[in-house]
Amino acid sequence: MRRTVVFLAAALLSIPAFASHCPADMAKIDAILKSDPPADPAVLEQVKKLRAEGEELHNAGDHAESEKVLSEALNLLQSSE
Repeated sequence: MRRTVVFLAAALLSIPAFASHCPADMAKIDAILKSDPPADPAVLEQVKKLRAEGEELHNAGDHAESEKVLSEALNLLQSSE
């Protein structure tokens, strides 16, 4: 019983650590868009769309999908450099 309680407590405490990855990715995307936006308007629009979708997913609690979408936006930004 004690092990179960310790395990559950550790699992619950680790959830915010995983959730905090999404805001970091969104901040990184925002910084790149502000300092060095893509020259291609189509890429810029796609990145903005993915960034908004990632934020919606994060706010809905779907952090795994949010990270996936935000990663796609970051990849687009890095490939357009």
